[in-house]
Amino acid sequence: MDAFIKITEQPSAYRHLEKMPVAEILTHINNEDKTVPFVIEKVIPEIEKLILAAVDKMLAGGRLFYIGAGTSGRLAIVDASECPPTYGIAPNRVIGIIAGGEKAMTQPVEFAEDSLTQGWEDLQRDHVNDKDIVIGIAASGTTPYVIAALKKCRENGIITGCITNNPGSPLTKEADYPIALAVGPEFVTGSTRMKSGTSQKLVLNMISTAIMIRLGRVEDNKMVNMQLSNQKLLDRGVKMLMDNLPGIDYAEARALLVKYGSVKKAMRSAGGAHKGD
Repeated sequence: MDAFIKITEQPSAYRHLEKMPVAEILTHINNEDKTVPFVIEKVIPEIEKLILAAVDKMLAGGRLFYIGAGTSGRLAIVDASECPPTYGIAPNRVIGIIAGGEKAMTQPVEFAEDSLTQGWEDLQRDHVNDKDIVIGIAASGTTPYVIAALKKCRENGIITGCITNNPGSPLTKEADYPIALAVGPEFVTGSTRMKSGTSQKLVLNMISTAIMIRLGRVEDNKMVNMQLSNQKLLDRGVKMLMDNLPGIDYAEARALLVKYGSVKKAMRSAGGAHKGD
């Protein structure tokens, strides 16, 4: 491991950032960010394999776990926490875990990412088992908390995946389905919340969205199972019903939606069908 060279820790291609005008700083950051989607494009086959494995597990009743530290852990929590309101899936089906626990979402927890045992202990709190799939996320690919957790998963017959920004890193060795996003050195040397974090977020979007579509949580291109937790979402749901139930007005659609609690249930109860069905 000592000989492993982290791309994410290599010096920035830009010097004397403190002397740059703001417009120049923004232009350089934007130019670096533009490279990220092209990196992801190259590993779409690997992302697909991980998604298909996760879908198989979840269709059989298993769960999807994300586990990470620092920025990677925060992104894990964000993606997992957005699945229930967006797709109406039970909160315990997609679970995000961060080193240091809830406190680490807003402030650093010293040495939390260095533990070789805590990651597995955190997974066991949710009774992780071989019906599940666990994805470790670490820009460096060397985070002990994440690597050790995936190692224990594999020892217990649990399928693993990973998202890292260093190809060939130790983390990839513990993943059945590794995804390596070589976005290169950061604009600010070592600041992996930038391009590395952006790439992780984009891939997490791809993973959770594709899984939810395959699980039947989307119909046509609509979030028909979303939780109606605010006026914006209620209004969106009403318009979905109006689009799919010819002749219904806003008040009628709203009444149906409030009664049945989801677009999907309201459409089924009204005997409606999607356009084009």
